[in-house]
Amino acid sequence: MPVTLKINGKSTTVDAPPEMPLLWVLRDVLDLKGTKFGCGIAQCGACTVHMAGVPVRSCSMPVSAVAGQEITTIEGLSKDGSHPVQKAWEEIDVPQCGYCQAGQMMVAASLLKSKKNPSDADIDAAMTNICRCGTYNRIRSAVHRAAAIASGAPTSAAGSARSRNGEE
Repeated sequence: MPVTLKINGKSTTVDAPPEMPLLWVLRDVLDLKGTKFGCGIAQCGACTVHMAGVPVRSCSMPVSAVAGQEITTIEGLSKDGSHPVQKAWEEIDVPQCGYCQAGQMMVAASLLKSKKNPSDADIDAAMTNICRCGTYNRIRSAVHRAAAIASGAPTSAAGSARSRNGEE
């Protein structure tokens, strides 16, 4: 069944079964591999994308339910890594294995839209995605750092240099 979606600001029509989860349309039909499969039951959050600006778990969202909706994936957060959350994640060196991080960043970006300067409690309440590596303290630090970057604080050159040199 043809379904028209607006993905990362571009309208596209896909031919997919109506019950196919949005996750698999993104990954297998549209070749947007940043959104990850984790649990398949909307619990872990690795598959988080924004639908009309709100974080949703794409693994359990049938594509027929999102027809005509504005969907943003990690690839659409920014074209060049300039989103404050992306800068903060790099600067704080958040990922360990990195598998969950796209979903984590999508939730963080949504949180920062609604709360410009979230408290630890706000972050803990919003960031319900699972990280098997346990980088929760770095995630919380990065959300605070992203808030600072969004308010005009400069980005650290150390984080960028560490990333460019391949150091982990």
